[in-house]
Amino acid sequence: MRITQVSTTTILLFSLLSGLTGCGPKPGNGAPPSAGGPGGGMPPAEVEFITLAPGSATLTQDLPGRLEAWRTAQVRARVEGIVEKRLFAEGSDVKEGATLFQIEPRTYAAALNAAKADVEAARLVVARYKPLVEIKAVSQQEVDAAEARYKQAQATLARAALDMENTRVPAPISGRIGRTLVTEGALVGRGEATALATIEQIDPIYVTFTQPGSELLRLQAAVKSGTLKRTASTKVELLLEDGSLYPLPGKILFSDLAVNPSTGAVSVRAQFSNPDRTLLPGMFARVRFPSAVADNVIRVPQRAVQSGPQGQYVLLLTSDGKAVPQPVKTGSMAEGDFIISEGLKGGEKIILNGFQKLRPGAPFKAIPWQAPGTAKLTPSEMPSGKKAG
Repeated sequence: MRITQVSTTTILLFSLLSGLTGCGPKPGNGAPPSAGGPGGGMPPAEVEFITLAPGSATLTQDLPGRLEAWRTAQVRARVEGIVEKRLFAEGSDVKEGATLFQIEPRTYAAALNAAKADVEAARLVVARYKPLVEIKAVSQQEVDAAEARYKQAQATLARAALDMENTRVPAPISGRIGRTLVTEGALVGRGEATALATIEQIDPIYVTFTQPGSELLRLQAAVKSGTLKRTASTKVELLLEDGSLYPLPGKILFSDLAVNPSTGAVSVRAQFSNPDRTLLPGMFARVRFPSAVADNVIRVPQRAVQSGPQGQYVLLLTSDGKAVPQPVKTGSMAEGDFIISEGLKGGEKIILNGFQKLRPGAPFKAIPWQAPGTAKLTPSEMPSGKKAG
C-alpha cells in the first residue's frame, strides 16, 4: 500500500481555508464570550485589521544604486623629492589649503636663492647700461639684450618660488581625507605627479541608479493612454543594505538622455543630505523612485500579503467572525505598499498585524489598527465589527 506524503505548507493552507474561528464561542453555546479555550485560562489572541478603500496612489519603483561622493579630489605631488612629513590624521576632516605633506625643501631653497641672485645681477647690468647708452658707450642692442636677460631671470625666479611653494602639498578641497598612499621617506614626483591621498566631500552625497528602458516605455505608454498620470514629484527615498529607510529624503538631479546599450537601462542621479556621514561612497542601496500616479486603486501594506503554494493571499475578516485566506494578485508598488490588481475591490477588512498568533480553531479578537501617533479608540468608540467582523 502507498502512503501519500503531504507537506506541512499544504496542511497549513488547508487549515486556513477551513476558516479560523473568531471571537470565541457564540453566545448560547454554553461558554462565555471571553473564554480563551476549553480551559478558559488563555485570553484570545489579538489581531489588528484595516478596512480597505480605493484611492489615488503614487506608484514607486525600488531600483538598485550605488553611492558616490559629491566631490572627489586627489592630492598629488607637484615637485620631485623625498616626503619628510605627513601632517594630517587619516580619516579626518581637512580644510582647503591646509598643508598635508612636506617634501624635502633644501634643494628648492638653494635654487630659489640662486634665482634671486641672478635677478639682482641682471638688474644691476640694466641699471649700468642705461646711462651708458646715452653717451653711446654701449649700443642699444646690448641694452636690449641685458633687459631680456633680466626678464628671463625674473621668470626663473618665479618658477623657483613656485617649486619651493609646492614642497608643501596643500588640500585642494575641504572634505574627509582617506588613507595615505605614501609614507615618509618615499620619493615622489619623479616623471609624474604622484598620488598621495584622496579627499572626498560626502555631504551632500550622490546616488546613481538605473531604470530599465522597457519599464520607462511602459510607463510612458500608460501615461499617454490615460491609465496613469505623470507625477511631478522629484522626491526619492533611500533603502539601505540592511533594509532600513534612510530618514532624509532626496531629490532627482538628472536622467541620462540615452539608454545604455550594454544594460538596456537609463542612468538616473539623485542627491541626499548626509550631515551625520552615515552614507559612505561605494555603498549599495535601493532608491524608491516615484514613477506615476494611479487613481481608484487598492493599497495593501506588504506585511499583510502572504505567500502560499497557491500564490499570494491576505487574511480576510468575514462577517461571521472568521479569518479566511483571500487570493490576490499584486502589481506595482506605492511607497512600500502593494497595489492589488485582482482579488479585492474595497470595503474588505484584512488582518494587518498579529496573524502569526492565529491557530486553527482557536478564538481571537480583532481590533482596528491605529496608526502610530494617533489616539487609541475607547471601547465605546470602536466600530461594531471590532471582534472579527
